[in-house]
Amino acid sequence: MDRDRVVELLRIAAGDGRLTAEELDERLEAALTARTFSELAVLTTDLPAAPLPAGSAPAAGQALAGAAAKELVRISCGSGAAKRDGQWMVPRRMEIDVASGSVKLDLTKAVISAPALQLDIDVHSGSLLLVTRPGIIVDADDVAVRSGSASVKAHRRQDVPVVLRVRVRGEVASGSFKARPPRRTLLQWLLRRPSPFA
Repeated sequence: MDRDRVVELLRIAAGDGRLTAEELDERLEAALTARTFSELAVLTTDLPAAPLPAGSAPAAGQALAGAAAKELVRISCGSGAAKRDGQWMVPRRMEIDVASGSVKLDLTKAVISAPALQLDIDVHSGSLLLVTRPGIIVDADDVAVRSGSASVKAHRRQDVPVVLRVRVRGEVASGSFKARPPRRTLLQWLLRRPSPFA
């Protein structure tokens, strides 16, 4: 059983009410630091299966787990905002065109089915934000910057196996491209809780 699948099962169990928020935090931490398959397997063995009511469809995460990733997804955003977050299926390749708008790709809960993502970007007077989690490596060496900015911030945790390599290429002109870990919410900051995946 792989780490991503265990994390997905734990999140679904918490959403179904089979785990408390504290139990979820403890098990996610254990999943992210596990070194063997047996350490991962023990985190879900005591969870009762969530039966589906008659005639109902499977939960989004369960439906996505068996789905095949698309080869190519295109996002074109002008003077607006586009976002992919939650349990969305990461394709093998994405083409992102941003003109005076903003696009956010949140990979923290995304379903990853391939080891690599090719991200072709064209950002003009807009912004593209890529939110990552430990185990996701971003390479933006092939991004040309003209009167804009491009930055990649790595996670503090480097001991996690690589689950996805994102290769970014293209151009940023009068706009910005950022890849970074998730930030703490205001409540997490006030309670002095560490940032997610810290």
